[in-house]
Amino acid sequence: MVDLPPDIPPDSKLTRSKRRWADEGKFLTGHDARPEAERLPPGQHLVRDWPVLDLGVTPNVPRERWTLDVDGAVANRLHWRWHDFQALKQDTLVSDMHCVTTWSRYDNRWQGITTRRLLDIVEPADEARYVVLQSSDGYTTNLPLADFAAADAMIVHSWEGKPLTRDHGGPVRLIVPHLYLWKSAKWLNAITLRTDDHPGFWETRGYHDRGDPWREQRYSED
Repeated sequence: MVDLPPDIPPDSKLTRSKRRWADEGKFLTGHDARPEAERLPPGQHLVRDWPVLDLGVTPNVPRERWTLDVDGAVANRLHWRWHDFQALKQDTLVSDMHCVTTWSRYDNRWQGITTRRLLDIVEPADEARYVVLQSSDGYTTNLPLADFAAADAMIVHSWEGKPLTRDHGGPVRLIVPHLYLWKSAKWLNAITLRTDDHPGFWETRGYHDRGDPWREQRYSED
């Protein structure tokens, strides 16, 4: 188990609650829905707003000071500043999002670049299998490279035509619609491609290593 980064309160209300939920298996329905049969994953309910959840720290990263480093098992390492990101052809996609705390929101319009566009630039090594994401608040999460490279996965700066707010991970966050939202790191500042798996903050605290909402992969199987 990794230690909490020094800037994350170790006794935040959300951290205590979510670790208890993992211990109790809270929200599990035991139902296995298939994506092609149902749009709303099991145990989820729809919301119209966008609830704010974090670890008690909301980084203030002005666009002019934002950077993104991509390294690890790649042919081309990157160090982007805001103008580098904006100079790329921008993508706009609409997707749903699903939080492990049981809310879902349909038809979110995102603007940024697809993760496939990023991967085309960095050229992952043949042996690359996993991705580790790091945030400005010290948060980390992991996911298989295949999930990171999904057709609708994006590195985004805008939601519904407006810049992402600090509360929702601005200036830049990841969105991987087919996984629970904790995998879509807010305040994104580093991406590392790896040959081996490296569980992140919630994955070392009782949460599932992958987080597929339609299979209710909320918590660790261990």
